[in-house]
Amino acid sequence: MSKEHIEPDYIFETSWEVCNLVGGIYTVLSTKSKTLQKLYKDKIIFIGPDIWQDKENPLFIESEVTALKQWKNKAARPEGLCVRTGRWNIPGKPLVILVDFRNMYVHKNELYGHMWEWFGVDSLHAYGDYDESCVFAYAAARVIESFYRFVEGEKKNVIAHFDEWTTGMGLLYIKHNIPSIATVFTTHATSIGRSIAGNNKPLYDYLPGYFGDQMAQELNMESKHSVEKRAAQQADAFTTVSDITARECTQLLSC
Repeated sequence: MSKEHIEPDYIFETSWEVCNLVGGIYTVLSTKSKTLQKLYKDKIIFIGPDIWQDKENPLFIESEVTALKQWKNKAARPEGLCVRTGRWNIPGKPLVILVDFRNMYVHKNELYGHMWEWFGVDSLHAYGDYDESCVFAYAAARVIESFYRFVEGEKKNVIAHFDEWTTGMGLLYIKHNIPSIATVFTTHATSIGRSIAGNNKPLYDYLPGYFGDQMAQELNMESKHSVEKRAAQQADAFTTVSDITARECTQLLSC
């Protein structure tokens, strides 16, 4: 095995909580961004949902940043895919691309069909925030693909990092269509684990007795569990935020 250290040319990290304060994932991302920015400068690019639309987002500083300007103005992107570029208003102020994915819903059924064909992802039991999350993840992946083609990414070392099941479909799209991009998937807590706890069932005390696929059926979580499990299994690197979450993933995602 080669011990050569390969420096990435670009690192994309996609999360529903980029420039969008929801909960603990935002804290994880925003606290590590300063270190990443120090290490990689503007090689690190975060991607998040543009859900504020015409309202002012205090977490987003819109600007024509040099590192993204040519791509934004000249690169080919799927019709209807709109983006805004700038910096995330947190320590380190990393580059950010916000994606308006509303026009991408027209591709939803085709996307779900491909995901079943390519990876066996079951979207038939989707409800709630599944569609919104998966369409955003797909749009983010198309942004990465567009940038990759524009900068001749096949000659560069590119990493695409996706956080949580909400972005898993983006990772799977990259895995199938641009396998030369290295993929990372991070689970902060499994969808099944959250649902078990949310239904007032003991999670860690009885963890060895839970089986992910079985619990997904019992809790009506088949689709979220399916995309999360496939993303974890297909990623080049699968990470968690703690040892206890790693145990949860090993048991519930069979990873």
